[in-house]
Amino acid sequence: MKILLAEDDPIQLEPLYAALAKAGHITDATLDGETAQWLMQEHTYDLLILDWMLPKISGIALCQQHRQTGKGTPILMLTARDGLMDRVTGLDAGADDYLVKPVNVLELLARVRALGRRSPLWTGDILHLADLHLHLATLTVQRQDVSIQLSTREFQLMEYLMRHPQQVLTRDQIERALWEWNMQPESKAVAILIHRLRSRLQPLGAETWVQTVYGMGYRLSVPEATD
Repeated sequence: MKILLAEDDPIQLEPLYAALAKAGHITDATLDGETAQWLMQEHTYDLLILDWMLPKISGIALCQQHRQTGKGTPILMLTARDGLMDRVTGLDAGADDYLVKPVNVLELLARVRALGRRSPLWTGDILHLADLHLHLATLTVQRQDVSIQLSTREFQLMEYLMRHPQQVLTRDQIERALWEWNMQPESKAVAILIHRLRSRLQPLGAETWVQTVYGMGYRLSVPEATD
């Protein structure tokens, strides 16, 4: 999933960001509510993780604003407030779930998986196109009896392609989906990643499924001979 993580304490933000990245999620991270608000306006996320007491604009205000726009993106609130009325306030503001700090990483990942299933973009723990299966929990791609372990970045590309089968995706679209907002990939980064993914799919006999549409971009499509 593509996740926005807004946490004002860099000491707490770092391990959460690392855990989400290790689990294969593409995560934009920020320390203040103003930047989080801008990111929420500029990007589409599968999940928002917002600290209640963010500087400039609070997480609870961001939650309320997001719901007022009519968007249904799942929201997980992080807070040191553990009173009943605080939880009620957060849920009434539009939050879907609530974690009290300090956050346990394993519990965070479990909540993320659960909330991910509520996202409009969620299609289950396994994505498939014809007889090619991508296992989201293990970052593996499988065809018949052969299974290949993908790197995090290879998995992210494969997941993005499988969520948009037959669709031509431009380099810019892929960069925006796979790289964090404050990172600028090298000019050939997408082409190199496409080449790596094709090599990984070769033992499955699916390297030709990742097609180059010259002058436009790339698409994942089942060759006619394998239909």
